[in-house]
Amino acid sequence: MSNSKRPVRVLVAKVGLDGHDRGAKVIATALRDAGMEVIYTGLRQTPEMVVNAALQEDVDAIGISILSGAHMTVFPKVIQLLKEKGMTDVLLTGGGIIPEDDMKLLNEMGVGKLFAPGTATSDIASYISDWTAKHRTF
Repeated sequence: MSNSKRPVRVLVAKVGLDGHDRGAKVIATALRDAGMEVIYTGLRQTPEMVVNAALQEDVDAIGISILSGAHMTVFPKVIQLLKEKGMTDVLLTGGGIIPEDDMKLLNEMGVGKLFAPGTATSDIASYISDWTAKHRTF
């Protein structure tokens, strides 16, 4: 089936105590401008809140913005919760201040591509669109 049946649905989240959400809002707007449906959860979400919202909203992808340094805790926890809920066909991606070595480890754990600050929003939108076209059925 084609993506034309419905737009790609993306949940954008800020997990933990990180209070800087400008980047997440920029990404959310860019994804919306690219034709996606975006649900922005706001600040101070827990991994459980993010996965529950993703389940309720029937999203194709979750994008987590993280600047706090807690990426090696947050992403594995979200992956675990997605598996527990049988949501193995939902893309988990994100970005922020994440060292390259940690990005590689997270990718090996099942996290999708992670984006550093300054990445073109069109690259992020293309990645999500391409991934969902290959991995999700509409």
